[in-house]
Formats: sequence, C-alpha cells, structure tokens
Amino acid sequence: MLTDTKIDVDLLGEIDEQKPSEQSSPGMSIPVPLNISQPVVKEWLAKKRANLRPLGTFFNTANFQVPPSAGRLTKRLPKNIEYFQSNYVLVFLVLVLYCLISSPLLLIVIAAAGGASYFASTKNTQRKLAIAGHEVSLAQQYGLIAVCSIPFFLWAGAGGIVFWVLGASMFFITGHAAFYNYDALDVPEDQEPLVGAIVEEV
Repeated sequence: MLTDTKIDVDLLGEIDEQKPSEQSSPGMSIPVPLNISQPVVKEWLAKKRANLRPLGTFFNTANFQVPPSAGRLTKRLPKNIEYFQSNYVLVFLVLVLYCLISSPLLLIVIAAAGGASYFASTKNTQRKLAIAGHEVSLAQQYGLIAVCSIPFFLWAGAGGIVFWVLGASMFFITGHAAFYNYDALDVPEDQEPLVGAIVEEV
C-alpha cells in the first residue's frame, strides 16, 4: 500500500536584483565649463603693475652698451627679460593699441563681434536658444560668432596687423634686452651675501 508523502521545500534567502548602475560612464559625463576666475586676472595684473620698472630706468641711455662677448650676451638676455618683463608687456600693449587706433575698420569689426557676443549672453540669460529641438549652449554661440567673424577680420587686415605687432615687439624686446647692461642695475636679488668669517691679517 502506497502512502502519499508530502515534502515541503522552503526557499530561504533573498534574490539579488541587478540594478542598473547609477553612475554614468566617464564618456557620458557632461563636461564642466571652464571659467577664468576674475580674481586670478586681477592678481596677475596687480603683480605686473607692481613689477613695472620706472621709465627713467627702462630708457636710461647710459646703460646701453654693446655686449663684449657672446657669453655675456647669453647671460644678459634672460636677466633683462625677467627684470623688465612687465615693461615689455606694456610695450606690446602699446603697439596693439596703436594698430587698433590706426585701423578704424578693424575697430568696427571688433565692436561688431563684441556686440554680437554681448547680445548672445543677454539673450541666453532670458531664454535658452534651441535649434531643431537641441539646445545651443553659450560657448557654442561664442564659437559660431568667432567663426563668422574670421572673414571680416581678414578683410580688415587683422592678419597683417598681428604679424606686424609680433615682429615689432620681438625686435624691440630683443634689442633692448641685448644692449641694456644689466650689471649697471642695483638689483638686491643678485647680491650674494657674505658667508664665513673675515680673518684680519696683522
């Protein structure tokens, strides 16, 4: 005679459910926009202004001498560039300003590009620009304005002006740094302190 045997099997435990990873892959992450910090720019300008040498020292004709040897020239160039770097930056800016003033057409193109960028930034704060359902960021708008401005800058002669400013700046800075006698300057950083005991001979 067969008896019915009932077997109860209890399944204990938890079934781990695989959840999709919440962390997105590095390739899908949205890049953080890089902004130039305004305090960094102010600090750089303040440092350059503090290191600006007096014009009387910068244009002192008594300190202009022909380097006696090539070795003295190689030592004079880096020291003068380091000591007068703020003055050289000022010379470069003066040349750029002179070119802008002497080229009114280039000023018009720069003003138009700046006005378009300002208009894009003000409109972006009020309402985001979208084309075919895709949002256009402010950086992309700036890039489009820059690309569209390139033909106008070339038409205004910006290429020749850039090469002229770079060439004139390199000529002036190299000539000044090569012929200016750095040894005639009283620079405290270059004065080596006396180390050791002084023995007096009797």
